[in-house]
Amino acid sequence: MTEEGRAFLQNARAIINSVENAEEQMLARREMPSGRLRVDAATPFMLHVVVPLVRGYLERFPQVELELNSNEGIIDLLERRTDVAIRIGHLKDSTLHSRPIGHSRVRMLASPAYLEAHGLPRTVEDLDRHALLGFNQPESLNAWPILNTDGGLYQIQPSVRTSSGETLRQLALNGAGIVCLSDFMTAQDRESGHLVQILADHTQDVRQPIQAVYYRNTAVSSRIASFVDYLIEVLGGKARAGRATPWADE
Repeated sequence: MTEEGRAFLQNARAIINSVENAEEQMLARREMPSGRLRVDAATPFMLHVVVPLVRGYLERFPQVELELNSNEGIIDLLERRTDVAIRIGHLKDSTLHSRPIGHSRVRMLASPAYLEAHGLPRTVEDLDRHALLGFNQPESLNAWPILNTDGGLYQIQPSVRTSSGETLRQLALNGAGIVCLSDFMTAQDRESGHLVQILADHTQDVRQPIQAVYYRNTAVSSRIASFVDYLIEVLGGKARAGRATPWADE
């Protein structure tokens, strides 16, 4: 980007920020949150966590207009005009304010059909003879929660790579191989028996933090607060009731 382009982008962001702040000051005078709320999350979290909660949220806050967007990678919240994003994993961007929502354990899973055709792995070494399905980026997602001979996490070389955890889930359900995925997208599959955990006795308790993020210089609007509070309230309630959630200590 040229110097002129960088200056233009900086000024444009300042204008957007001013407009957003003016909107927040006007809406803060109202009792109920209202207006458009732009939420971004990776496709699996959007489908398995956010979408099932939308109806209840809008019944409680009918004046909010939800705009849901899915991106598999990290986005610039201002550039995409996103109010709040859900991010999974450790947060590195210091310009963002974060609020913890919970955590999600990762497990190695396969379908009964795959295991019947290829056998059940009983040791870490057995994995070398199986189809392992993983991510194309970041490579850290291909470090599975079992220990190799050096005492570190087992780094796989996937036979199939994809950018989406939901694609990996569908591949596993269709018997294409073994995956390592978060509980928030596979809890129901495990309950129904469509996916089976493997090497449970060898699996380390690795949990991914889940956070709601927004820019530090953004006034926390009633819309953002209402949405994040609702996520924490409902999902926390499900965990306390013993229902399958990423927060269950199993």
